Amino acid sequence: MSVVSDTWLLLGKDMRLELRTREITVTSGFFAVLVVVLASLSFFADDQVTRKLAPGVLWIAIEFAGVLAISRSWARERDAQVLRALLLTPMPRAALYLAKVLGVLLYLTALEVVLVAVVGVLFRFDATEHAGALTLLLVLGTAGFAIPGTLFGAMTVRTRAGDFMLSIVLFTLASPALLLGVHGTRQILMGGTLSDVGGHLQLLGALDAVFLLAALWLFEPLVAD
Repeated sequence: MSVVSDTWLLLGKDMRLELRTREITVTSGFFAVLVVVLASLSFFADDQVTRKLAPGVLWIAIEFAGVLAISRSWARERDAQVLRALLLTPMPRAALYLAKVLGVLLYLTALEVVLVAVVGVLFRFDATEHAGALTLLLVLGTAGFAIPGTLFGAMTVRTRAGDFMLSIVLFTLASPALLLGVHGTRQILMGGTLSDVGGHLQLLGALDAVFLLAALWLFEPLVAD
């Protein structure tokens, strides 16, 4: 079987499981919304100030929810030795990694739709005015977090302090994507256009490509016992 077909097969398995349990989307979504609500209660100011604060709150909520989603996604495979069984099959290891990356991206994309609406209401801005540029920034920025996060999630899932180690390593490694996302989102909310964040999008795209190539190269020796 090819990498594409195996990736699609594994992704379908994860999506069907999530549709039945809602485990990842509900837990990570509730936590992310709670972060946004608490932040809005802590920072009460005029519209100009809240527009500057909103990008940081949005991206921090996404990153925290992403850690939960990545950790739980791999923990499912660890339960009942499912990960070991998958590694014993002849399917390419890249298919397992890509399926997990795509799954995390789908979880976070669904969450971001809700988060942008909640942040827009609580921090008083209209996200529909900047939908195109904001969507591109969220997609590339989320990929810059999910690609390395999925790799290190596979590494830490078998350790006792997996969530703790994943948070430390991932927030450090993904900090460039987080900073670009926050700065680009702030420019958009302050009236910037797609051309104003073109440099941010190019840097995020290059970062995503480097992370993906490195992760595909490292994943197989990382999961080999």
